[in-house]
Order: sequence, then structure tokens, then C-alpha cells
Amino acid sequence: MSATGKTETAEKKAADKPKTPTMTGAEIIIKALVDQGVDTVFGYPGGSVLPVFDEIYQQDKVKHYLVRHEQGALHAAEGYARSTGKVGCALVTSGPGATNAVTGLADALLDSIPLVCFTGQVPTFLIGTDAFQEADTVGITRACSKHNYLVKDVNELAQIVHEAFHVARSGRPGPVVIDLPKDVQFAKGVYKKPDECDYKAYQPRVMPDMNAIEAAVDLLSKAKKPIFYTGGGVINAGPQASKSLTEFVRMTGFPITSTLMGLGSYPANDKQWLGMLGMHGTFEANHAMHDCDVMICVGARFDDRVTGKIDAFSPHSKKVHIDIDPSSINKNVQVDIPIIADAGKAIEAMMGLWKERACKPDEKALKEWWQQIDKWRSVKCLTYKQDGKIIKPQYALERLRDRVMGMDNLFITTEVGQHQMWAAQFLPFTKPNRWMTSGGLGTMGYGLPAAVGTQVGNPDALVIDVAGEASILMTIQEMSTAVQHRLPIKIFVLNNQWMGMVRQWQELLHGKRYSNSYTDSLPDFVKLAEAYGGVGLRATNVDELDGVIEEMLKVTDRPTIVDVNVCQKENCFPMIPSGQPHNQMILSPEVDKFVQGLV
Repeated sequence: MSATGKTETAEKKAADKPKTPTMTGAEIIIKALVDQGVDTVFGYPGGSVLPVFDEIYQQDKVKHYLVRHEQGALHAAEGYARSTGKVGCALVTSGPGATNAVTGLADALLDSIPLVCFTGQVPTFLIGTDAFQEADTVGITRACSKHNYLVKDVNELAQIVHEAFHVARSGRPGPVVIDLPKDVQFAKGVYKKPDECDYKAYQPRVMPDMNAIEAAVDLLSKAKKPIFYTGGGVINAGPQASKSLTEFVRMTGFPITSTLMGLGSYPANDKQWLGMLGMHGTFEANHAMHDCDVMICVGARFDDRVTGKIDAFSPHSKKVHIDIDPSSINKNVQVDIPIIADAGKAIEAMMGLWKERACKPDEKALKEWWQQIDKWRSVKCLTYKQDGKIIKPQYALERLRDRVMGMDNLFITTEVGQHQMWAAQFLPFTKPNRWMTSGGLGTMGYGLPAAVGTQVGNPDALVIDVAGEASILMTIQEMSTAVQHRLPIKIFVLNNQWMGMVRQWQELLHGKRYSNSYTDSLPDFVKLAEAYGGVGLRATNVDELDGVIEEMLKVTDRPTIVDVNVCQKENCFPMIPSGQPHNQMILSPEVDKFVQGLV
């Protein structure tokens, strides 16, 4: 056959061969989101992401919620993720869109919230030229994301998106950034399904080392003053992890406490629950942590708000640390038995071995330990004095608690400050994924957009943002988002006209020099709510409070702001001054008098 004939045959075979269908980068993104089970994206459009927004417009499987600021998009995605257990998703434009998202990314990284954030980028041929709305997004977000990508080839896009979701939800969860040059969104490439992708590069350890489990069980069985110390890692491990933890703790009869992020991982109405520990934790939890001889830390990272002074932290204890993140082991506190594993899997393994060996705690020692804990409990460290008509913030939360905490489908978000700590102290959580707050970064303005995301993810739920008047103003524009989408979130503002926690520190540690902590020129929150199209309510004294709470609960078609005028001088106690050990707490004047009497 002639060379010409061979060429004709090859061309015919090529023509007869089925062609792999191609899609634009924007189409690939939407297809990948659908295949990942994503039905909700929070974001804000801009020039460099218009191809993706155009694809969103042409389909109905992924719904986009327009926020009013990119920070709000990330916090909304956090609230959605934390309350549903799914990966949250955000879409923002290049330059200021990406830089505005940084706070939310850093917040999610510190609190281990699974997110995937798509950021627009200038076309690849303009990268590095200081083009309009160009920013080094990969460089900027490297320190505030679990991983990030700059997509340069449309044929790699599907693999990157699927891998990003895998990284975000696996191991210690966190935010992942995908930077999308505009030309990649227009270019055509081949789509890969999730099961066609290779995730070998990231396979975190899930199952525990049984030798470490055996050592931990041996230690537990001999403990005289044991305590479980649990964190957000238990919640991240899924509902079954909380169930296993609860079963094992009750089996042992040991006391248990949680970090701020771990609230709800163990039912707060259980008799073995000591309350939250740490800087504003309970007297009994902090003293038990200080005096214990065996500590089982599950899914917590020994944060400085919990440990206080490191060399005085739980000085006489043997420490077991269960964490899926190897970098957390021995990072802040040296431990005796490290267990790198999923929190739920490790607890189940310990419980299984405990049953297999028919282990029993030292009943005599445990009884004496509980007697000591009950003495600390008798201090009643959260006592406050509600007298007169001025509403104490603790009283406002107790009235809210008594009205709503029995509801099965209740979710609480918070801003950051005194109100956040009071909410943690006075609102008892019996289930995981019901408490959304900014723990590690302490981000003012978190609660309102987080409530938006929580309500979107749980449309039939009652979602309440416990707020402060200073913190809520950081992202108040997200009221517009809530109104647009008819989200009936409740914003319960404890309004003391101060940056309360700043004022408290200035009073106790800075000679009462109140530098820039008084909040002047506040808006009328009732009129502000109405201006956005929501409902505004106000309680100025104790007689009005219950009625206002009832009115708040009746609103079911739009957001409500409740302006609760509370005592301006109230401080949040107990309080461990920064850098002090657990057993050196500042108590409220009422409680301190009682403690002095015991001594």
C-alpha cells in the first residue's frame, strides 16, 4: 500500500473513533459541583468569574446566594458546613473579592471547617503584570487555607475541583482555595468524574494504632482522677462519634468537659458534664483539669484559651491525645500517649477494648474524685444577681434558654465577645452541629452571615444569632441577604453600648482606662431592621423581655433583630487572666464571697 493509502486509512480510523466530549472550564466547575453533591454556593460576582456566573444562570441544580460582602460569603459557607456536616462552598471574584475572603478562610482554618472557595483571577497571560483587579491569591491565602491551587490548564480543572473537596473534608477539615484565571473558564477541556480521579497524594490516617489504644486503656483503668477533654474534632468526625463518646464516657463514669468548639459533642444536661473549660469555663471544669491524674484529650488542640500557662497546665496528669492531625500532637503540650486517628474510630476502639477486657474504674478513687468535683460545683460559679428592672445579659439568655432550648430543631450562632461567652455558659447543647461560633480567630461579625448559611442549610430550623451591638455592625449588611432570600433568622442583640470584652479587660487589667471601647453613635436597631425590610423589636427592662422573645418567635418569613438593652457594667466570669494557670480564676463578686467563706 502506498504511503498515501496508509495516511487515508489512519485518517478514516481517527474520524471513526468516538470523540471525547469537551466542556468549557465554567461548565466543568458546575458539573463538578453537582457531582460532589453541592446544591448551595454563597458568593458575589465580578468580572473575572462572570463565565461561572453565566453557567449558574443556565442551570437549576446549584443555587447561588448573593451576599453583600465576600467575608459574609465565607462565614455563610462556614455556618452551612458546620450545621449540615457538608462542605461549604463560596465563589468570589479576583483582587478585592479574594482579599475580602481572607478573614473567612483564616476563621475556617483555625476552626477546622471544610470549605472550597473559588476565586476569580485575571487571564493567565496577564498574571504578574499588575493587571486590573489582580492579586497573588495563592500567595495571600497560603497561610490561611489548608491547600490552594492556581489552575493553568482546563484539562486539569475537574481533577483539581474533586481533589479540593477531598482535601477539604478529609483528615482535619479546612478551607481549600481554587484560583481560576478567566481564560481557563472560557477554554474547552475534558471532564473527569470523581471516581476517575486519583487522590493518593492525600490519604490521612483514620484508624488508630492498636498498641496506642491498649496503652490508653491501661492508663484509664488505673486512673484515680480521670477527665475527658473534648473539642471540635469530635463534631467534625460526624454524629456517630458523639454517640460513641457519650456511650464510652457513661460506661466509665468519668467526668467530661469541652472546649468552646466542642460544645454539643456530649449532652450538656448529663450529670457527668462539667461545663465548658478554659478562660471563661466553669470553676469545676478548670479545677478538675488542673488536678486530674489522667487526661483523655479527644479532638482538641490544647489552645492557649484552654491551657493558660503551659508549664502549670494540668501538671500532675498523664495525657492521652487523640487527633487526626499529626501536626497537632506535641505542638503545644507534650503528651504521653499520642493517637493519630479519626476521633470516632479511636473512641470506638477504646470502648471495644474496654468491654473486651471487662475493665472497671477504681470505684473508691472515682467516688472521692466526684466528691471533690461536687465541692467545686457547689461554688455555683455562674451565679449572678438580677435585681431591679435593668436586664442582666445572663438573665436575658436564661429567658431565651427556657423558651427555646427544648426545641428539637434549634441552631445557635454567635458573634464574638462577652455575649459569646455568656451564650456558651448559659445555653446548654445536647446535640452536635447546633452551635456555630468563631473560636480560634475570634472574628467579630461572624454570627449574622453564619446564621444565614445555617438557615439555608436547615430551612425548617429555628436559627438564632446571639450578638453584641458592636460585633453585629461588622457584617450588618448581610441583613439584606437574609431579607432577599426570606430567611427567618433571629438576631438577639445584647446591647450594652460597649465593646464588652475590651471594656472588661480594661477594667480588670488596665486601670479602668476605657480607651475607645465605648460604642457611640449606635443605630436604632429596630429602625435599622425595618429599613432592611425585616422586623425590629426591643426590650428595655425585665418586664418586656418574655413578651419580646415571644414576638420574635412568631416571625417566620423574614429576619428579626431584637435589641435587648442590658446592664452596661456586667462582666463575664469566671475568667482566667491570660497566661495564668487553671486554678487561678477571677470570679464574680457574689461567687468570690462564697469561695472565701469556704476557705
